[in-house]
Amino acid sequence: MTTPEAQMVDPKLLDETAAGVFTIAATPFLPDGALDLESIDTMVDFYEAKGATGLTILGMMGEAGKLSAKESSIVIDRVTTRASVPVVVGVSAAGLAAIKALTDTAMERAAAGVMVAPPSTLRTDDQIIGYFQMVAEVLGDVPWVLQDFPLITDVQISPRVIRTIMDTCPTCVMLKHEDWPGLEKISTLRKHEAEGARRISILCGNGGMFLLEEMIRGADGAMTGFAYPEMMADVARLMKAGEEARARDLFDAYLPLMRYEQQPGLGLAIRKHILAKRGAIAHATVRRPGTVLSPATIAEVETLIARQDARLAALA
Repeated sequence: MTTPEAQMVDPKLLDETAAGVFTIAATPFLPDGALDLESIDTMVDFYEAKGATGLTILGMMGEAGKLSAKESSIVIDRVTTRASVPVVVGVSAAGLAAIKALTDTAMERAAAGVMVAPPSTLRTDDQIIGYFQMVAEVLGDVPWVLQDFPLITDVQISPRVIRTIMDTCPTCVMLKHEDWPGLEKISTLRKHEAEGARRISILCGNGGMFLLEEMIRGADGAMTGFAYPEMMADVARLMKAGEEARARDLFDAYLPLMRYEQQPGLGLAIRKHILAKRGAIAHATVRRPGTVLSPATIAEVETLIARQDARLAALA
């Protein structure tokens, strides 16, 4: 953890060497829905203590769409002031002016870079390529991440299109890979690089559900969220060290809870419930409109946690 006085004035910017786990951070709220600034501090400390090599804020699971522009600025300021790891800021918006404005705020607060997802209006390969070329032009020298999440954006980006974007936009240094199924895409992109294309960092999403296979295919780690972020950090570390069997044993211990947390529309509430239970945040509040867990769901989560703890104890 750093203090405002100790924060680096010129931090290391995001580049193609980024690896490990960039945890997608939740946005903590008080019970009345207001930002919980103290919980932002404890959350950042928690993620770093659990092995995060970076943080990504204002992502889709960070409830970015529920924040005002002023609140987004407050979150950026609080996280970048507290964190001692690189911070990537999600800046996706309907218009380039909004993307530029939030990017300026992020970089003024010493963020390492920004992340941009395509708008759902893009349909053809030429539209996708043209859009991200405009993004690169607007962002100038700022390094950025291309978020490929077709299950949410409804925009299908082929490996050939990704390569074209990377080749024509040198400030795009990372792919956040969240296609599903998408393992072949990783293999194809790494094959292109073996044939001479520029190397990029590939960090993967989808709650870590396919992290083992993604790293075998050539991913550098994860950029996603899970209530037990240490799982992703440990699995990534073990895979990099060539200890696949140990990584699989550890991964298997967490898999039942990971599966449960991946329920669309419910996963964020489950994650916040567990983060609050673990002391990372003070309240499990999901800002309205949001889901409130039923007693039955909470009981199922508690059962999964107890079984997970038993498996981890046996592995130790």
